Amino acid sequence: MIEQLPDWLNPEPWLNLDFSAADIERAIGADAPNEKTMAALLSPRAAEFLEPMAQRAQAITKRHFGRTISLYTPLYLSNFCNGGCLYCGLAADRRAQRAVLNEAQLRHEMEAIKEMHLEELVLLTGERMPEADVPYLKECISIAAEYIHNVNIEVFPMPESEYRELAEAGCTGVTLYQETYDQDIYEKMHRWGDKRDFFSRLDAPDRALKGGFRAVGIGALLGLADPTYDMLCVYRHAKYLLKTYWQAGVSVSFPRIRPQMGGFQADYPVDEKMLAQYIFAMRICLPEIPLVLSTREPRRVRDGMAGLGISKMSVASKTTVGGYSDDSEESTEQFEISDERNIPEFCEMLRTRGFEPVFKNWDATYREPAHYAKA
Repeated sequence: MIEQLPDWLNPEPWLNLDFSAADIERAIGADAPNEKTMAALLSPRAAEFLEPMAQRAQAITKRHFGRTISLYTPLYLSNFCNGGCLYCGLAADRRAQRAVLNEAQLRHEMEAIKEMHLEELVLLTGERMPEADVPYLKECISIAAEYIHNVNIEVFPMPESEYRELAEAGCTGVTLYQETYDQDIYEKMHRWGDKRDFFSRLDAPDRALKGGFRAVGIGALLGLADPTYDMLCVYRHAKYLLKTYWQAGVSVSFPRIRPQMGGFQADYPVDEKMLAQYIFAMRICLPEIPLVLSTREPRRVRDGMAGLGISKMSVASKTTVGGYSDDSEESTEQFEISDERNIPEFCEMLRTRGFEPVFKNWDATYREPAHYAKA
């Protein structure tokens, strides 16, 4: 496990460059984009070039993903948590109604999700707790894998050996947002709990891939810190993972702060225009990886961004424990969902815009843990 900042993290040399209009135009058309390209496209000057950025992002997305949008849904297994995250409605000091799914409830949830014809699922918990530890996760993954081809997790960081246990149980991917790559703000935002360990979280995608996972999703929670800094760090993190584990899948998400119990307000608010700029920049500079937009975002944003960089979206999401079947327990939601459309409504929107929703792009045949040859 790392104990200091890795060489790939520091984007400082690129933060304060003064980019001209000509620099932005060259960046938009770059055939071999690099970190300077990304810095230019994230710069304030690039906000004046959103239309050509959108056109380039759209062309790149169509080239690599066609006119398809992959769909997945999240399932909260537990909202017990020991964390002190200022921005989370499920932090340990919130008066949240806590719940955890037992086997019977999980199976009811899986039956309900299976009826939705989705074949990609993300299982979520809070930080490591007695109510939801690795043995519990392993059991839940095994059960979910009976119903769904592609089972992923978005949970607490763990050692490589525990990631390997989950990979052997049928888990194929892990999503783990660093939240912010700014160490000082990270420490301020995480008041106590295991999540306060910045380096353990930063190194977790490496440990997951070494442990046999086939895909990893990263991102920053936009609003916690300077978004330009965080987006450059996400770019550098993705480039490092793609180079080091070249056979693995890497995706990037763009979550923004949403209303939640506790009333946290973003110190660095990211509006819709800024969000679009970040997505276009990431697509131009990382043309081949999936870019993900969840139901955190309102329908107008999701409708507009489909195919404009974004190639994957969540649908019919619930942020309470369970929530898909009639017998789910009452619990506090982690944050408010913005796009509450059901699957038929969302798919109708996609088809009206000329996109084909993809329910399955992974087969259970490939669940065996991966073994990567480093670049």
